[in-house]
Amino acid sequence: MPKELDLRSRSRRDLFRGAAGAGAAAALFGGFGLSPQMASAIAKEAGKATRPLKAAFSNAGLQATWCAQGKQAAEYWGKLFNVEVTWFDGQLDAVKQRSAIDNLASQKWDFVAIQAFGIGTLTAPVNKLIEAGTPVIDMDTLIAPLDTINVLTFLAPDNEFMGASVTQALVNAINGEGTIIMTQGALGHTGAQGRAKGFHSVVSKFPKVQVLDEQPADWDVTKVARIWETHLTKYPKIDAAFFHNDDMALAAYNVMKAKGRTEIKIGGVDAQPPAIKAVQDGVMFATVRNPSCRIHGGAVIAGVSAVINGAKTGTDIPKNIVTDGPVVTSNNAAGMAWMEDQFLI
Repeated sequence: MPKELDLRSRSRRDLFRGAAGAGAAAALFGGFGLSPQMASAIAKEAGKATRPLKAAFSNAGLQATWCAQGKQAAEYWGKLFNVEVTWFDGQLDAVKQRSAIDNLASQKWDFVAIQAFGIGTLTAPVNKLIEAGTPVIDMDTLIAPLDTINVLTFLAPDNEFMGASVTQALVNAINGEGTIIMTQGALGHTGAQGRAKGFHSVVSKFPKVQVLDEQPADWDVTKVARIWETHLTKYPKIDAAFFHNDDMALAAYNVMKAKGRTEIKIGGVDAQPPAIKAVQDGVMFATVRNPSCRIHGGAVIAGVSAVINGAKTGTDIPKNIVTDGPVVTSNNAAGMAWMEDQFLI
């Protein structure tokens, strides 16, 4: 690492460790695209907990690199804000996650943060928590429609933007004509629904682009490998492929490589470290950052703000906070890798 970058890295970490309060909150929430006034209000409310707090977290499944990185970020920000984080793994299975959340809901927590594997799968135990007075933060995909459930806040990216931006990059790379495949995540996941909508919003504008297939693989890399074995046998010409996350994209690439089909332009979502390296190496054409660190870290700050300072939905914390993230190509991959290392994005 260059000396100047190392100094920036250490000084940024020292800033957050030392501040761990209003300044850190302003840095995190200010990056969500909130107005300066709202960011300042949240920063004022959020500060290091004056007593140790216990928080329960769950996301879709730690097999997914996005979820694993989110766990690291939650634990990192938890230490800064005096929060002990206990994890309930969703295991990329709606039934298993429901069992874990039923268990979680039977215990006492200062606050809870959850990324559901699918919309509507966790509504009953989450409502039980909310009715007991426990602040619940929704992360990345809807637990239930926001007008039907009293979560403290919903931290999520603009999935339609992410799907559209990567698809546009792929379509540009094939000069607006050719064949493309979309491999979706779990269809009940609101993130996957938004990414698919973004994909279609782009390809519908290019009559010379033919969509060959768009079946889901449920975030499962083993399933992706099976699907792409079939695709590569069935379709002699595939110009581009859009995957709803990077893990699936890289799993499919391994199949492409084994069959000598590495000419296919690949795009993914999440901009996890393996994908950033793949972009730098030319294995993937593009990805887009789904900011797991800011979503999971923001959940910690929102929970602390609610418990310690009584922050309320709407007046102190927006009901829906949209987390932004850029498209990642070979031009900006190195900078994105550095920001992730700081648990900033």
